[in-house]
Amino acid sequence: MLDKSNMDVYNKIISRRTIRKFNQTEIPVETLKKIVNAGRLAPSSGNLQPLEYFIAVDNSLREKIFSTLSWARYIKPEGDPQKDEKPVAYIIIMVNNKIANPAHFKYDVGASAENMIITALSEGIGCCWIASVNKSDLAEILQIPADHSIDCVLAFGYPLEDPVYENITMNGSIKYYKDSNGRLHVPKRKFEDIVHIDKFQ
Repeated sequence: MLDKSNMDVYNKIISRRTIRKFNQTEIPVETLKKIVNAGRLAPSSGNLQPLEYFIAVDNSLREKIFSTLSWARYIKPEGDPQKDEKPVAYIIIMVNNKIANPAHFKYDVGASAENMIITALSEGIGCCWIASVNKSDLAEILQIPADHSIDCVLAFGYPLEDPVYENITMNGSIKYYKDSNGRLHVPKRKFEDIVHIDKFQ
């Protein structure tokens, strides 16, 4: 018998798009803890588990964090969240450098972040995974100790937009764009252009 829960997970994954405009409904802290727990339990290279997480929900702290972030470079400044569209919560992924393997912790970050993004999506929450961060300023704002480093920021909120993806050809543009109705379109390479079964084609 077909397991419908597996179908639901797959459908969530393929429907996921980056969200940069959010309504201002607060996310319960318990929901954010659930999201972090999904990240905590992601695979970890050598099971070293060097990642730690900072949850930010305080209004004034969120404003300070927002000032350190850069958004949607292909469609700046239109892609930047406006005052009533900003994230309502952040999860900052940090690396404990006392235990991290410098060659491998990035794999941990990727697995952890995607676990959190998909868990948030299952709660109806959108996310923007941001690597364009002024990390020194953010570390000072959050008072992160010197033996920890900030890797990236996940910005969360209930979506105010509904981006779609479209297939591109091998030589097509990868730049996302907004159409005349303001809907975001995200080009993705076609399945048959990137998958090789039993031989490289």
